[in-house]
Amino acid sequence: MKLIKPFRGLRPTRELAANIASHPYDVLNREEAFALAQENPLSFLHVNKPEIDVAREVSPYDPSVYAKGRENLDNLVKQGALVRDNKDTLYVYRQIMGEHIQTGIVAVASVDAYEADLIKKHEFTRPEKEDDRVRHMDALGAQVGPVFVTYRAQAQVDALVAEIVLGDPDYDFQAEDGTHHIFWSIQDEASIVALETAINDLDCLYVADGHHRSAAAFRVRNMYRDRNPEHSGEESYNFFLVVLFPHDQMQILDYNRIIKDFGGKTAQEFLAELGGNFLIKPLGSATEAKPLSPKQFGLYLENQWYHLVLSDLGRSRVNESDPVNSLDVSIMEQTILGPILGIHDQRTDKRVDFVGGIRGLEELEKRVDSGNWQAAIALYPTSIESLMSVADAGEVMPPKSTWFEPKLKSGLIVHVLD
Repeated sequence: MKLIKPFRGLRPTRELAANIASHPYDVLNREEAFALAQENPLSFLHVNKPEIDVAREVSPYDPSVYAKGRENLDNLVKQGALVRDNKDTLYVYRQIMGEHIQTGIVAVASVDAYEADLIKKHEFTRPEKEDDRVRHMDALGAQVGPVFVTYRAQAQVDALVAEIVLGDPDYDFQAEDGTHHIFWSIQDEASIVALETAINDLDCLYVADGHHRSAAAFRVRNMYRDRNPEHSGEESYNFFLVVLFPHDQMQILDYNRIIKDFGGKTAQEFLAELGGNFLIKPLGSATEAKPLSPKQFGLYLENQWYHLVLSDLGRSRVNESDPVNSLDVSIMEQTILGPILGIHDQRTDKRVDFVGGIRGLEELEKRVDSGNWQAAIALYPTSIESLMSVADAGEVMPPKSTWFEPKLKSGLIVHVLD
C-alpha cells in the first residue's frame, strides 16, 4: 500500500507568497488572527480562520463562517494570487529557526494507509475540534493546513532532498517571527519518482502534529465516497496534505501547565504533599527552574520557583518499560495532578491549562502573577523517540505532550479535493 504520492498543488505566485503565508489556524485565537490579518487582505488567515471576517457575535462554528472561508479561497484564485500547478509533483519545504534547520517533503498521504495504521497516531482527538475541521474541509473542497508528519530518517531520502535544495527555490522569505521559509517544487520527473519510491518503501509514517486534520480527512473521505456512486479510490479526497520530516530534524519544545487552584489545600499543604515523591529545592529565577533532563520539573507559586526531582520513592512508582507511563507528562499526572489536586482528565478539566514552551517560563510567571492561576509546572520536552515508541505500541500520550517548532505556514500550498 502506498503511503504518499505527488499532487497538483494550488500555490501562491512567487511575489505574493510572503504576504499570503499565515500562522496555522490553531495557534491564534480569533482576536489575535483579526489583528494580524485586518491590514492584509491576502493573508491566508482569511481562509483558515474565516471567523475574522464575520460579525464578532457569530459563532466560529456557524455555517456562514465556513462559507466565508470558501468565498475567500475562491477570491484568491480569481485574483490570480493562487495558481494551480499543471502536473502532479512533490515539493520540498525548509524552515530555519535560529540555528535549527528542518527540511521536509510536501506530498499527499493515503487515507487508506492512515486507516490501516501505517500512518500512526499518538493522541486522541477532541470531537468538537475534529467536527470543525470536517466542516471547514468540506465547505472549502480543499485541505489548507498540512499535517506535520515524521519518519525514521533514511540516508537515501536525505541524499535525494539534499540534491533538490541545490536548485533555485520558488519561495524564499523571512516571516514576522524571524523564521526563514524556503520552498521548492520538483520539476525533474526522475527525482519525483525516486523520492516517492523511497518514502513508500518505509515501514510507516507518524503523525507528529495535526491529529484533528488527519482524522477530519478520514471522515471527509468517507463522506465524499458515499456521495460518489463512481468512487474508484483514486480521487483526490482519498489523500490528505502532509509535510514529512526525518525524525532527527524534529524540534520538540516543552509543553507546560498552569493550575487554577490547589483543590482546597493551601500552598504549603500542596508543597508538603509533593514531598512524598519529590526532592524540592527553592530557586531564585525562572532560568534556574528550567528542567535540564527527564524526571525533573519546575514549579512556580507565590512568587517562588522550585526545582522538583523524583525521589527514590517517586522513581520506584514509575514503570520505565511502559512507553506512556514513563513520560514526564504521565509522571506529572500520576504524582501531582491526580492524587494531590484531583485533576484526572487534562482534556476536560478547566482547572488546568497549557502553555507552549515557545513562550518561555516567563509566560508561566505572568499567568500565575495575574492572580487567575495559582501555580505553574514546567516540564522537560518529550523526545521524538518517545513519540514513536508510543505510536509503535498503539498507545496514546496524555493531551498536550508535545509542542513542535517551527510551525508550518498555511497558504504555501493547498490540496484541492476535486
